[in-house]
Amino acid sequence: MRLRFPGTAFYLIKNKHIHLINRHIRTIKEKRKTKIENIKVINIFSTKSKHLIYFADSFSSQSVKDDPLVFLSGMTLIMFDSSIYKNRREKLKRLTGNGIILFPGNQEIPVNYPSNAYSFRQDSSFLYFFGLDLPDMVGLIDIDRDLTLIFGTELTLEDLIWTGPQTSGEQLKEQTGADQFLPLAKLPEYLKKAGQNKIPVHYLPPYHAETKLQLKEWLGIPLRDQQKSASERLIRAVINLRSVKSDEEIREIEKAADITARMHLTAMKMARPGISEQSICGVLEGIAISAGGRLSFPTILSMHGETLHNHHHGGILEEGKLMLTDAGCETDLGYAADMTRTVPVGGDFNSRQKEVYSIVLEASNKSIEMTKPGIFYRDVHMEACRVLAEGLKALGLMKGDPEEAVREGAHALFMPHGIGHMLGLDVHDMEGLGEDQVGYNESVSRSKIFGHASLRMARKLEPGFVVTNEPGIYFIPGLIDLWKAEKKHLSFLNYDRIEAFRDFGGIRLENDLLITPAGYHIFGNPVPRTIKEIEKTIKKA
Repeated sequence: MRLRFPGTAFYLIKNKHIHLINRHIRTIKEKRKTKIENIKVINIFSTKSKHLIYFADSFSSQSVKDDPLVFLSGMTLIMFDSSIYKNRREKLKRLTGNGIILFPGNQEIPVNYPSNAYSFRQDSSFLYFFGLDLPDMVGLIDIDRDLTLIFGTELTLEDLIWTGPQTSGEQLKEQTGADQFLPLAKLPEYLKKAGQNKIPVHYLPPYHAETKLQLKEWLGIPLRDQQKSASERLIRAVINLRSVKSDEEIREIEKAADITARMHLTAMKMARPGISEQSICGVLEGIAISAGGRLSFPTILSMHGETLHNHHHGGILEEGKLMLTDAGCETDLGYAADMTRTVPVGGDFNSRQKEVYSIVLEASNKSIEMTKPGIFYRDVHMEACRVLAEGLKALGLMKGDPEEAVREGAHALFMPHGIGHMLGLDVHDMEGLGEDQVGYNESVSRSKIFGHASLRMARKLEPGFVVTNEPGIYFIPGLIDLWKAEKKHLSFLNYDRIEAFRDFGGIRLENDLLITPAGYHIFGNPVPRTIKEIEKTIKKA
């Protein structure tokens, strides 16, 4: 949930004037030449002898200027319908069995002093089950009592003055379909009684320091023990539910992907000599924000694409270089997209760049084509690696049998990562619950071979899964030097030929896929992928 306030005004009146509210409303209506409907008091926050009165109506923000008594809320609670959250919690209760499920929401984190905070991002599992994009909230599901509670902090007058009107606890309860909203101060006593009655309290692995301190205070679990004390039953249940996207989630990811496609198309058109990497990054973030979202992760944009997660944007684009852009938008409901394109600065691939790009494109196309329910994503990864190895052999960079080279991990000199990961409320969806729990199960275990070991998602695909497909080829000087010194995979790697490519950089091509009953769907409006399409797009800009 996010709150929006296109125009606000509020008015403090003393206790003795509280009975005049209706008279003020009548006066406001009489003063206006236009008809006003649906004007009503939506909340009253008391503080000793004064009340802060909120009004909401249907007139424009221009009409508010001369009436300080009137509050034009413009308030939009951006959430799914409450029935969706209730249904998710009911499924979670059945999967978890018994006890109390505790979902601490995130808190605002100061940058350099308490009131200057980083942009707030809610915990994704809290969003999934409660939908409230507000700090200092805790969701509690008491399975045995069939009770859902929300705990939150009560606003002070100072909060209202500095941050504006907020929703009431009663409204939050209704929006989430919870049974009751209680002050956060009452949570410790609730959990204390549960402990006294030997009722298990399930929680997910914490990742914020503030959440860890809360768990220590509320449950008495030392910081060093909190990860291993997290509920395996709850982890499995949450992964089970969040892995399969519902129709409303798919629509949100499509929305994120459409915005992301616009970001990448813009980056392509800006890929000209003399343009700074930083200026392109700023424009991309502006597109996400102007569309009502934000970046789903810090943008990777660089002429040094051989650094997989390169967040340094200090370069000035040079003719003949490649620009790799890995960027995505997150919608106002928290759903992410994640795409990558690699383009030539100025609009022309040189012959060497065309050869390598064509290999990556073929690996992308062939691995996407085999993506469907019932296929292990590990096998999709292996197919992409095989295509890369075949292409690199044709260039004289690899030798020997490509399939054997991939089995032994020789290809990982050029692609030291996996084909992709799950996508949803997190760009690496649910990764905080454990990569092995999300991407692996009893049917498939993680490889110990370099490169293959970095595959985040290996399990069998099911309808409703959302995954990324992102093969790449990188020439990493440090890795080349290390393997060459160790004489690693000499039967598969032609180091003399590889040396000629050490200044090449890197190429990655990434799309987001929905697994459908019949196969797959590529999210988002099309973004140029072929050499011809990319060159045409840049030259026409």
